[in-house]
Amino acid sequence: MKTKTPTVDLKQTLELFLSYWKWILLCVIIAITLGFVHLRYADYEYKANATIKIRDEEQSQKLPSLDDVKANGLFSGGADKIKDEIRVIRSREIAENIIKKLDLNIRYYADGKIKEKEYYKDAPIKINFYGSDSIIDRIGRNLFIKIKSPTQYILFDEKEQSLFDDREDIEGKLYDFGEKVDTPYGGFYIVPNDGKYAPKVGTSIKIAIIPVRKLINSYSKNLTITTEKGSSVLGLELKETVAKRAVDYLDHLIKEYNNDVLKDKEEVVKITSDFITNRLQRVSKELEEVDYTAEELQKRNNLTALGAQADLNLQANKQLEQEIASTATNIQLISYLQEEIQTENKSSDMLPADVGIGDASTAQMIASHNELVAERDRILKNSTPKNPVVINLNDQINALKANLERSLSNMKQTSELTLNNLNKENSRIRGQLYAAPTKARQFRDIKRQQDIKESLYLYLLEKREESAIRLGMYTPNAKIIENAYSSNLPIAPKPAIIYLASLILGLMIPIGIIYLIDLLDSKIHTKNDLTNILDIPYLGDIPKTSKKQKLIKRVDYSPKAEAFRIVRSNIDFILRDLKHQQKRLFVTSTKAQEGKSHTSTNLASSISFSEKSVLLIEMDIRVPKILDYLDIKEKPNKGLSDYIADTSIKPQDVVIKHPENKFIDIIPSGTIPPNPSELLMSPRIAELFKYFEKKYDYIVADTSAVGLVSDTLLISEFADMFIYVVSVDNVDKRKLANIIQPLYDDHRLPRMTMLLNGVKQGKKGYGYGYGYGNNPNKKKKWFSFS
Repeated sequence: MKTKTPTVDLKQTLELFLSYWKWILLCVIIAITLGFVHLRYADYEYKANATIKIRDEEQSQKLPSLDDVKANGLFSGGADKIKDEIRVIRSREIAENIIKKLDLNIRYYADGKIKEKEYYKDAPIKINFYGSDSIIDRIGRNLFIKIKSPTQYILFDEKEQSLFDDREDIEGKLYDFGEKVDTPYGGFYIVPNDGKYAPKVGTSIKIAIIPVRKLINSYSKNLTITTEKGSSVLGLELKETVAKRAVDYLDHLIKEYNNDVLKDKEEVVKITSDFITNRLQRVSKELEEVDYTAEELQKRNNLTALGAQADLNLQANKQLEQEIASTATNIQLISYLQEEIQTENKSSDMLPADVGIGDASTAQMIASHNELVAERDRILKNSTPKNPVVINLNDQINALKANLERSLSNMKQTSELTLNNLNKENSRIRGQLYAAPTKARQFRDIKRQQDIKESLYLYLLEKREESAIRLGMYTPNAKIIENAYSSNLPIAPKPAIIYLASLILGLMIPIGIIYLIDLLDSKIHTKNDLTNILDIPYLGDIPKTSKKQKLIKRVDYSPKAEAFRIVRSNIDFILRDLKHQQKRLFVTSTKAQEGKSHTSTNLASSISFSEKSVLLIEMDIRVPKILDYLDIKEKPNKGLSDYIADTSIKPQDVVIKHPENKFIDIIPSGTIPPNPSELLMSPRIAELFKYFEKKYDYIVADTSAVGLVSDTLLISEFADMFIYVVSVDNVDKRKLANIIQPLYDDHRLPRMTMLLNGVKQGKKGYGYGYGYGNNPNKKKKWFSFS
């Protein structure tokens, strides 16, 4: 079976869409209008930017390792370090501090009919909460106020909808500006602004109180931090509904980050300074006791003038005393540091740095310990002690502390052995000196202790000053390259994109619906629909007309009459080889109600108007309609079925004359038989056609529908041409392909042609018109949608 594969005709598709151009234009106008309304009442979004550079003092003092150079570049400064700083900048603690300092959780809106206008820095009023009894940071609430006078306002609950009414009897409570308002979520008072921002009488204002936790999540989501690989420069970007608020947030974000970093650095210095101050107090007290003991000894033993002998003794032992004093000082410092390490329940785990023990490895261990403690404390701000990183850092801190205690213990033992050896050596030298009075020896012992305490006191004073100087030298961690700024132009929604999207949406929705409907439509509407699926000659098409206009007239210039004239000409062209013979035209269809009888009647009438004799045979003996179409009210007693069944009836006995057209004779169907198919197999059919072979120019036979019964196939051998009528919007394309094409391919219907009946004007982009008719100049109004 040969069937055509449907192809896409771009011109046909375009014409289909253009036939609905008014609906498409209407959808586009509606879409653009909706886009305009969206832009009119949407909340615009703005963007603020800032650029900072992260300083790393430790990294700047040393070259990066070969692995860092390969992975991140020569000047990377450590990619992990930048990631850590980014996490600190995005921390919830910093965001919470900014929101509370700027009062970002309290927002003011002006009443609008559809859209509310937000105030920022220029609100006519300001709400202040009493910190002692307010839980405002943890709740969400909307307050509505209406300015009653320059000194009074009416407060409404968020559930009262009377705020936006113009009635005088609105509910609410009257308050004076500055008067305390007690609520379940805390007390507050409202004060008016002054100058050009002063509230106007009758103005309605909404105060929206947003939970801080909710805002933290919002700002964390809208904050974007970018950096390039191997760079310490960070780009900060924030999206907000108010441009100035976004700029303020970024400026305070940089400040809060620097303060957080400085706080960590100052904590180490503070711990060291507190350690030194505590030791200074103890050493000062000990030095005072030694001085008092020396004073008492001198008074009691009259040791104010020892003379040259004391000088000689001092010179002899001077070097040993210096070593003893240095060693004793070192032992004392080690003891102080051991006490500090073993002290529990401190406010911080930091250890004092640079206390002057004089051991490089110990100083490095203390510095490493403090770095780990600072890193752990920073992570704990945004995490919990169960974090694996925190646990790992605690293990490292405890290990370093244990190593430090062992190192200090070893150093102390070594220093004590050295001190004992020095004392023994000093005793041996003193024994070789001149015999000195016991009183002078006691004074020297006290003087030695006095020198030790004084040396330690001066040393601690020096270290405390160094710590103070170092505290003043710390600089912020983030260097501002570009302060926060905004172009004050909204980034969303963008009018061009919204209008473009509206235009596309307005086009795509109707076009998509039209295309989908056309794609799912399996009915026949146009010639192309028919010829695309069937490889059968096309005879013509008949336009759809009103039910009143069943038959064409002799003088008729309607599109329907013109269509049948064209069909008549096409028939003569196809049957041009039968110039001197009678032309037998059989009309059939797939099913009933396709216009088969209508076509037969009008085709016979059109041929008769050219003064050709026509015999119209009603061979659809199951459902006869010919006489109804011809408006012949007197039904004959005999017809085709009677002729076939009764051999006594002659062919001329069943022929009736058309009352108004002498060129048309009719053979009605006759009595409806119980066995139409068997009846049509009678040889009397051949006798009938043979009898009228020379008497008429044309025989038009209205046969049964081939898709329902086999009657037509039984008499197909008598036809010169078969006109297969297909009704618009009535037959499925797939059914046609399965029924009609095999009949044509197997030559079961001689010279089969297709006739499309009931073509609608404007259907799917096609019209039917010949420029004739009762009013050929009448045009459809352009604004008509049908």
